[in-house]
Amino acid sequence: MKDVEDRLLVKIAQMYYEEDKNQSQISKELNIHRSTISRLLKKSREEGIVNISINYDLAGTYTIEKELEERFELQKAVVVPTATEITSLQKVHFLGEAANRFLQTILTDDMIIGFSWGQAMAAVSESLQDIEVSNIMCIPLVGGPSGRLVSDYHVNTITYEASKNLKGKALLIDSPAFPKTKELKSALMSDDFNQELAKYWKKISVAVFGVGSPLMKDSDRWQFFYGEDVLAKLNGRVAGDVVSRFYDKQGQHIPNELDDRLIGINIEELKNINYRIAVAESLEKVPAIRGALLGGYANVVVTTQETAEEILKN
Repeated sequence: MKDVEDRLLVKIAQMYYEEDKNQSQISKELNIHRSTISRLLKKSREEGIVNISINYDLAGTYTIEKELEERFELQKAVVVPTATEITSLQKVHFLGEAANRFLQTILTDDMIIGFSWGQAMAAVSESLQDIEVSNIMCIPLVGGPSGRLVSDYHVNTITYEASKNLKGKALLIDSPAFPKTKELKSALMSDDFNQELAKYWKKISVAVFGVGSPLMKDSDRWQFFYGEDVLAKLNGRVAGDVVSRFYDKQGQHIPNELDDRLIGINIEELKNINYRIAVAESLEKVPAIRGALLGGYANVVVTTQETAEEILKN
């Protein structure tokens, strides 16, 4: 009896999967009720008579995204396929668009969104579109630069641009990330405006930030943001930073006197945020991005395929 049933299961599977006949056609040919055909097709899969495999590689970066999510216990990995001949500016633009597509899936009314500074953040804020939400509040995650910085990459510019594109509100910051002394920081944070901002840091639903790397410290953006006195305090242990909090290659926070001077969200507040989205790419930043994921600073990453592949090599 079992042999007869198995032969019937094979026959139905052949007709459905190989001869491309639908369930109604099979029902008529075999004089079996259509609902029975559906049940037997399901049984053929359950018993291993039919094995269905999906070639995920045809989906582009799906396999890499899933490997990143599993390796680093992420909520989501967004990997952008990029051609080798495109410029770094074009890559960052694609990251901004990819971040926008992800934000479309998670943003809801009344959310508070925090942003950091930098080129990738500028691309994100410019790319925000087609997101139908109301009463969004955009705020900076950290203070402004200690030195010169292209205005497009300033945290206030990015925060304000994001608020416009989301048709929301923005609360900007009028303090440097690193005041000269702890006493000056205390004085600045006693201001009513900064006190209000500090309260918002505890209520953020989504944080979007770039990833800094000491391997990039000769770039103008790093130099102009931090200033020479801050960079001089970095040592060989530093693999990267997010929102100006420094960590080693394992993602362990490196306490330093700069922490006491920094005006910005603290590590505990950052890690309490539901969506912590790191947007970054480049082979030079691989140790920094990997450290940010290992340390749990980010639980969502938006990066390029070449960067993702290098992150997964170790």
